[in-house]
Amino acid sequence: MSVIELNDVSVTFHEGGRTVEAVKHVSLNVEKGEIFGIVGFSGAGKSTLVRTINLLERPTDGNVSIDGTDITGLKGTNLRELRKKIGFIFQGFSLITNVTVGKNIEFALKAGGYPKAQWSNRVHELLELVGLESKIDSYPSSLSGGQKQRVSIARALANKPEILLCDEATSALDLETTEGILALLQRINRELGITIVFITHQLDVAKQIFDRVAVMENGVVVEQGNTFDVFSTPKHPTTKALVERYLGIQVPPQLVPSLPDGTIVELRYKGDAALEPLISRVAQEYGVSIDVLHANVEYFRSQAIGILIVLVSGAEQRLPQALDDLKTHVFGYRELDRAKLAVAVESNGDDGEQEK
Repeated sequence: MSVIELNDVSVTFHEGGRTVEAVKHVSLNVEKGEIFGIVGFSGAGKSTLVRTINLLERPTDGNVSIDGTDITGLKGTNLRELRKKIGFIFQGFSLITNVTVGKNIEFALKAGGYPKAQWSNRVHELLELVGLESKIDSYPSSLSGGQKQRVSIARALANKPEILLCDEATSALDLETTEGILALLQRINRELGITIVFITHQLDVAKQIFDRVAVMENGVVVEQGNTFDVFSTPKHPTTKALVERYLGIQVPPQLVPSLPDGTIVELRYKGDAALEPLISRVAQEYGVSIDVLHANVEYFRSQAIGILIVLVSGAEQRLPQALDDLKTHVFGYRELDRAKLAVAVESNGDDGEQEK
């Protein structure tokens, strides 16, 4: 069942005599209880799109539905009631700096019309959920970035929303802190059944928690689907660029001049496949040598996407057969131009001399 539906949504701004099409004819749906990701490079329109879900940005065209009801035209009391169902977590925390952690959460309870007699119990309940019970009387300035974001999450959950929107909620955090926040969001999703929409440019986030994903570029959703499928088999150039930035590897430049004769090949695999048995079999069967120069394996949830760069060398008559066998049994195969690699190394050396 779809809890969020965007139907042909566009958002246009008029700034200084020019028209900016921030979102262009986007249609997507988010299923109840899933973690849905929207990814793309900076300026893709992700933040504008996610803000249409709670009407912080009103669509210029198209409509937004929540639980099957068109909310696009809601105003006043009806809009305020809608927003109680939708929590929002910001990149910059947006805490009130001159009041305590507990008062920050009380502010959200007051704004949402939560019964005052229950404020104290609810504040303690929320801080226990995010692991900050001892910080109730602390001020935001005394907290770490991760703690501030945990308070933001607690505040966003104050009025028991059904949907949680996260706008680059981890981009200001270090890797270890990010992993803790993502684990917390997964637990909230799992235990409370809250639907989460998370926008990010970080594939580290996407691979850990997204069930499905939409990729945006220049205000358009260019690709969407199951997260592993989208990133293991990217079709659009933007998706390919995102994956390449995250997974892409190169032959270490210092190795190129000393490499023996042979063919340098990039091999890619996905899912349950593994390259070690294939490499061993091909080496033995054709009497060739296969040396791994560089490798990277990343897991999207429990499914792997791997890249290896290998040097295949051996007898001239057997080498093409070995390469054909490798090509047949991998998901992606690309022979690298040794001359171009050498040129790249020489260029880097020249630049270094000029800088001196």
